[in-house]
Amino acid sequence: MPVAGTAPATVTEPRVPHQGPAPSPVPHGEALSPAASDPAELEREAGLARLFELHYSSMLRLAVLLGADDPENVVAEAYYQIYRKWRRLREAEAAEAYLRSTVCNLTRMRIRHLQVARRHAEVPPGETGEVVASAESTALLHDDQRVLIDALQELPARQREALVLRHWLGLKESEIAAAMGISGGSVKTHTARGLAALTQVMEARR
Repeated sequence: MPVAGTAPATVTEPRVPHQGPAPSPVPHGEALSPAASDPAELEREAGLARLFELHYSSMLRLAVLLGADDPENVVAEAYYQIYRKWRRLREAEAAEAYLRSTVCNLTRMRIRHLQVARRHAEVPPGETGEVVASAESTALLHDDQRVLIDALQELPARQREALVLRHWLGLKESEIAAAMGISGGSVKTHTARGLAALTQVMEARR
């Protein structure tokens, strides 16, 4: 449902500047080198390479928008996980959905880990224990988007995920539910609450 004064529905995607060749979708030492006589391995190599070519940039943007302090490592780990489980996936569409869900889960886990670590640190970086974005993450965003992104990071994780998946990636309710591992009704609840909360945060910043 549209909410007056809500910006995210019209915000353009953060751009990813060219920084040389994209990293490999699998860790060093596990490069894909299937035997020529193994069609299954050849299919996995070709499928993963295609998935990497099509979706690496969008997965990187997703990790940034969700608040990852190390989006490149999050996405690399997501590709490694899908590489290991490739044979369980039957369609390219299922692979994309699994990749998206994995990025969401890994980012959420990473943020929780950092928050716990900072609560136990002798000198925490801030009173609220917020996640501090890396210089690389900040560079992925347009200057005029950073205020909105900062406001987005103040929302609870589930509300933030619902808004990012809906308004930046343009996913359907069923796709958001699959990515977040929740029901369609919960997607509606998190989206509505997130929009209301984001509107309040943005108004308070004016």
